[in-house]
Amino acid sequence: MSTSADLIVLGAGPAGLMAAWRASRAGRSVVVLERADTVGGMAASFSVAGVRVDHGSHRLHPSTAPEIMADLRSLLGDDLQTRPRHGRLRVDDRWVGFPLRPADLARSLPPATIARIGAEAVAAPMRRRGTPTSYADALRRGLGPTLYDRLYGPYAVKLWGRPGEEIDPEQARVRVRTDTPWKIAGRMLRRPSDGAGRMFHYPRRGFGQIVEAVADAAVDRGVKLQLGAEVTGIRPGRDGVEVRTADGAALTAGHLFTTAPLTMLAKLVTPSAPTHAVADAAKLTFRAMVLVYLVHSSPSRWTEFDATYLPDADTPISRISEPANYRVSQEDPTDRTVLCCEIPCAAEDTDPIWSASPEQLADLVADTLARLGLPPLRLDGVYVRRLSHVYPVYEHGYAEHLRGLDQWAISLRSVTTFGRLGLFAHDNTHHAFAMAYAAVDALGRGDWDARLWAAARERFRDHVVED
Repeated sequence: MSTSADLIVLGAGPAGLMAAWRASRAGRSVVVLERADTVGGMAASFSVAGVRVDHGSHRLHPSTAPEIMADLRSLLGDDLQTRPRHGRLRVDDRWVGFPLRPADLARSLPPATIARIGAEAVAAPMRRRGTPTSYADALRRGLGPTLYDRLYGPYAVKLWGRPGEEIDPEQARVRVRTDTPWKIAGRMLRRPSDGAGRMFHYPRRGFGQIVEAVADAAVDRGVKLQLGAEVTGIRPGRDGVEVRTADGAALTAGHLFTTAPLTMLAKLVTPSAPTHAVADAAKLTFRAMVLVYLVHSSPSRWTEFDATYLPDADTPISRISEPANYRVSQEDPTDRTVLCCEIPCAAEDTDPIWSASPEQLADLVADTLARLGLPPLRLDGVYVRRLSHVYPVYEHGYAEHLRGLDQWAISLRSVTTFGRLGLFAHDNTHHAFAMAYAAVDALGRGDWDARLWAAARERFRDHVVED
């Protein structure tokens, strides 16, 4: 079986689906290939015990570009709600409201800790001289040792599996927007007109309602969406590209957009990728995550908070979210709620978290909640999902390998990579949407505009993750 189209898109996550919808609106014929049986990737939602849940904590941030927000509102209408942020963060064995607020910090943190942070803020200009050598060095210079050692240092080990001293300083730039005490103070005191840091957008039926709406709109415009389609080969050519799938199908198109992990591309392209590209791909790693969903049987919510952040080194959980607190929905049951516990790990059988049974993980969570003094669970079920590609790890030397692999990928005729996985980048959903818009703009109605895409890639470098 063979199929031809103007554009083939690999991946039905936010970047791929938005690119497909936008390209179809520009008059392009589009085929989307997705290995999973559902759309959305890590931005998808699904049901646990009748409650719509996400793959961890997701929000649509107010810094979303106006053009993108207008398109999303046209699809979701009133279902795209604007909600106040209401989380909490554990620092120094105490709970602090998150986003941070001055009065809350003053009440929650010991005076001695606040005094140290203040003294280190005054000395920051002296520390910031020279070029940082690591994530740890960059944040100790900017934030001071106290904030780093109590908050960012332990979190680094959790999220990326390595101490901050082994992580490239670029990780600090793309992951920590407020990298000095003065920036933290400014963010606490400012009230941006767009609500950044204080509110977020979230759909009534879970975060995945966004990608589901985009997928439906794309299909309505004629996009062919093929789920359960595993790509086995990509052959770029002078006049286009051929893509083969595991069921023996061959698809041809004038151009290919791929949002699959950049590290996989070298294994799929024919003729084989050069040795250096294969070697570079092998050196780039992702941190995995196990998501533990716990059904709490109760007429009230587990807590009032949408997310609980746990940077402490003595617990394996990095964050607990309660999806029903992210939205207002009459569809949510009144006799139960569901918690999602995020536990970073390595996607290896030798990692005890990755290989643990649902019962073992439920016991681990229950023990963590008890040690932290959090409310006990009336457990009525546990469900587990394992994600192998969650956080790109920017360990020392990663930039050279990424540059080599990226340069090879750029050289491929009629092939463009983007998205969080496609660019090995730490990005939010609104960044993925922005990449999709830029890619379709570069595709235009004629030849691929390499200069326009290169300029867009430069803009992507300014993306900083919003937590």
